[in-house]
Amino acid sequence: MIKETVTMSHKELHRLQIIQESINRHITQEQAAARIGISIRQVKRLVQRYRNEGPSGLVSHRRGKRPNNSFSTEFRATVISLLKGRYADFGPTFACEKLREIHGLSLSVETLRKWMIEEGLWRERRRKIARIYQRRMRRPSYGELIQIDGSPHDWFENRGPRCTLIVFIDDATSALMALRFVLLKQPGLTWKPSGVTLMIMAYRSLSTLIDTVYSG
Repeated sequence: MIKETVTMSHKELHRLQIIQESINRHITQEQAAARIGISIRQVKRLVQRYRNEGPSGLVSHRRGKRPNNSFSTEFRATVISLLKGRYADFGPTFACEKLREIHGLSLSVETLRKWMIEEGLWRERRRKIARIYQRRMRRPSYGELIQIDGSPHDWFENRGPRCTLIVFIDDATSALMALRFVLLKQPGLTWKPSGVTLMIMAYRSLSTLIDTVYSG
C-alpha cells in the first residue's frame, strides 16, 4: 500500500485541526469560521474538500506555481530593450499600450512603471503639497482697516466707456464706505494720480478713522 505524503504549512495544519474538530462535531461551523477567520460558506467548502480529498484537499493549489503577475527574465529584458530603443520618451501608460498593441507584450502599467523606475527610465513625480494659507482675522474696530477692491466691467452696457468700479469696504463690518468708477484706459494723458489714490485722498479728507488700507 502506497502512502501519500502531504506537506502542509503551519497555517494549513492549524486549519486542518479546526476542520477536523468541526467534522467531529466538537465545534460548530460558525465557531470554526471565527477561529480560522473566514466565512461559514468557506468552512463548508473546506469540509467538503476534506471529505473528498482528505488532508491534501486543504493544501493551497497554488503552491509551487509561478504567481500570475510574475514574468521571466527574458520577458523583462525584451521589454526594457524596447523601452530604451523605441519608447525612451514614453510614460508608463502610453508605453504599456504600445507594447501590447505592437509587440503583443502584456503587463500592467504598475509593473511597467516599477521596472522603468528601477532602470532609471522614469522618475516618479512628487505630488505638490497644498499650501495652507492662514485665514486673516478681521480687525475689531470700525474704520481701522479699509479693503480696496476693483471690478473692471462694461458697467454702462455700451452707453459709456468701460470702467473699473473701485470699492472701499470696512474690514470690521463689511460696510461699503466709498464707490467710484474709473476709466480703464485714458489714452493721451500723462501721469496723473490713479483712481485709487484719488479715492484714498478724498476718503481721508472726509474721515479720520482710516488707519490701514488693504488690497487683496
